Amino acid sequence: MTVVKTSLRNFLAHKGRMALSGIAVVLSVAFVCGTLVFTDTMGSTFDKLFAATSADVTVSPKDADDDDAPDTGKPASLPASAVAAAGRADGVKRAEGGVTSESVTVVDKDNKNMGSSTGAPTIAGNWTRNDRRSMEITSGHAPRGPTEVMVDADTADKHGLELGDELRTIAVTGDIRAKISGIATFKVTNPGAAIVFFDTDTAQRKLLGATGRFTQVSVTADTNVTDGLLKKNVAEQLGADRYTYRTQQEAADANRDEMGSFLDVLKYALLGFAGIALLVGVFLIVNTFSMLVAQRTREIGLMRALGSSRRQVNRSVLTEALLLGVVGSVLGVGAGIGLAVGLMKLMSSMGINLDTSEMTLVWTTPVVGLVLGIVVTVLAAWLPARRAGRVSPMAALRDAGTPADGRAGAVRAVLGVLLTGGGAACLVAASQADKAATGSLFLGGGVLLSLLGFIVVGPTVAGFFVRVLSAVVARPFGRVGRLSERNALRNPRRTGATGAALMIGLALVAALSVVGSSMVASAEDQLDASVGADFIIQNDTGQPLTPAVSKKIRANPELATVTRYKDVPAKLTAPDGKTGDTILSANDPSYMKDLRRETVSGDRAGVYERDAMSVGQDYAEEHGVKVGDTLTVAFERGRTAKLRVAAITKDEGEALDKGAMYVGIRTVRSYLPADRMPLDQMMFATAKDGRADAAYQALKSDLKPYPQFKVRDQADYKEALKEQVGQLLNMVYGLLALAIVVAVLGVVNTLALSVVERTREIGMMRAIGLSRRQLRRMIRLESVVIALFGALLGLGLGMSWGATAQRLLALEGLNVLQIPWPTILGVFAGSAVVGLAAALVPAFRAGRMNVLNAIATE
Repeated sequence: MTVVKTSLRNFLAHKGRMALSGIAVVLSVAFVCGTLVFTDTMGSTFDKLFAATSADVTVSPKDADDDDAPDTGKPASLPASAVAAAGRADGVKRAEGGVTSESVTVVDKDNKNMGSSTGAPTIAGNWTRNDRRSMEITSGHAPRGPTEVMVDADTADKHGLELGDELRTIAVTGDIRAKISGIATFKVTNPGAAIVFFDTDTAQRKLLGATGRFTQVSVTADTNVTDGLLKKNVAEQLGADRYTYRTQQEAADANRDEMGSFLDVLKYALLGFAGIALLVGVFLIVNTFSMLVAQRTREIGLMRALGSSRRQVNRSVLTEALLLGVVGSVLGVGAGIGLAVGLMKLMSSMGINLDTSEMTLVWTTPVVGLVLGIVVTVLAAWLPARRAGRVSPMAALRDAGTPADGRAGAVRAVLGVLLTGGGAACLVAASQADKAATGSLFLGGGVLLSLLGFIVVGPTVAGFFVRVLSAVVARPFGRVGRLSERNALRNPRRTGATGAALMIGLALVAALSVVGSSMVASAEDQLDASVGADFIIQNDTGQPLTPAVSKKIRANPELATVTRYKDVPAKLTAPDGKTGDTILSANDPSYMKDLRRETVSGDRAGVYERDAMSVGQDYAEEHGVKVGDTLTVAFERGRTAKLRVAAITKDEGEALDKGAMYVGIRTVRSYLPADRMPLDQMMFATAKDGRADAAYQALKSDLKPYPQFKVRDQADYKEALKEQVGQLLNMVYGLLALAIVVAVLGVVNTLALSVVERTREIGMMRAIGLSRRQLRRMIRLESVVIALFGALLGLGLGMSWGATAQRLLALEGLNVLQIPWPTILGVFAGSAVVGLAAALVPAFRAGRMNVLNAIATE
């Protein structure tokens, strides 16, 4: 009980010094809890939507969920007779046919795409009774003919749509122009899909290209009939193997599984960044308790002289850490809920609607946050507590502060060198690996070992780096600069730990910057070396081009050649008997000039002869395929062909179309029915001589009515690559900012506690003539040197990680290593600014000290 009272008294006496460590715990726990609440809420929102929109039993075509089906732009369908047959099954109250298609784009009167920029689908279909389970018409009426359309309320609000406004729906069979006759509001939260409804006849003709067809049958159970029994009866009526049957729960589970992978990736990515922030927070906590123990050496020595055992002293410090962990974790759980609300509002502003009133907080979330925060805080304080327990009673007779343990420093230096050397060896092995999987394992080991090595060896090398940096940053300021240098050198362990906290975040920033820049530079190099076409036309969402757009482009008089590119799913059987799913790249002969690929053997021109194809070098080596061999190709939803291998294309050093198996469109057409022929995934075009600018403008004009499609010349394509990679990196940098903020708090805390530690010294310097301005400058320079020390280690370490990762990317054809020096130098300079900002409060407090009181401090 005495230990608890002592710990509580010490905790309250030093609450100001504990505050910044507490903030680190709060932020880290908040990030973890906020992530869990946010992703749980997203999952719950989708679960409610899927449950509300699913019928008691849904009947769909067998191949409706086949991701490898040819992309014809028309969803798989079943005949209207299936609806009537399902209605005759026992226990059926009602059966109705539904039409649903996601291969559409809806634009408003200003030709603005109403689809979500976040990847949420645009869905078109017919209005049915089943839709009334999740939506109700709140304005106007349901569509009654081909000139009327109904839209969901969220989309109407987002785009300022009203009754009578005209919408254009772009489908495979052509455009549908219709005026808004009604607005339907979801009874549950719609996460962001844009939805339009037509009358059944229009939906069938324009979305499926035929009347008397539906994409699904929604079956409603009669009273006292379970979904399971209803499913059994309907399956018996229609034929168990003919269609896919799902109960409401099974349909919801299938949709949830489809979304689950995305939510899991999001959750674990966010938790990964939270873990980085937590690791950085550990350094802050260790530093705080190490300095508090050092400052209370005489106090602890007196306690030992009065009879306190090592265990009691140790327990006293750990109890303070426990109190810090409890307070910080409780506040962190509350802050995490606030963070989740903020994330939900941010996502809503981006187009993913999440209702804060439906926030999901499961009991495990606060438990995880509390346990994590408390355990990490206590473990971080264990070494300082152990050090406190080793203080002898004679320390009560000495000045505060424990001398450095030379033996421990030597052991640390040896261990740090071994870890760093092991990490370097792994990185070298990764850079020389001939397989990406093997190299990735070495890279992971190298990152872990080198990071640990730098953390451990940091205090050992701090002296050298601080002297070098001080010669440039501090010494030009004369005696004040030398004082700041000596202060940074006074406790290398503290300086090393403070710099290491900043090092972790900046190492990741540097590594990702190198990888991102190298990817863009490599892709640009590949474009320059491989792409011969002037223009590339595609949909950034991955949807294929509509026939109307393809026809317009091929008819453009400014173009010399136009190449169609189709993805054709098939099962491929090699001469060794092994069969596997693949995607054939079907294109026109002009593709040979549009994308230059080196052949290992054979003639690529022969690929475009009837019943011929090419394979990649890796596939050929794996299966022993040679030019002239025959492969069995079973086209999805088509016939089986025997195709002759006319060429083997090089894979090594290729990033664009690596491993692609080419086949002529004419060959594919002979084995697939016309209605199963895939649409053009993209198109390549070359202008007539001297007409590049005119062709570019003509293509822009052709595609103006179709905002979902983009035409890019090579300069545009490179810019788009930079933008995509830049957006991803900016998002990652934003998440890493939390770890950097925690590291900055560590610098502030180190300076604040060192000012307290040096109170008497500061008073003496002020008494012999050091001005307040000089004192503040001294503390600011010390902070800048420490921040630059951490930045130097982090950026150097990160660049080595990034360069190694690039060597692995080279195995995939991304051969260019590019160091983004402007970013690296900008981050290094920014670290100096961070150091200045971190020193503001400690320097201000030091300058306000009363000289006589400071001198009298024990």
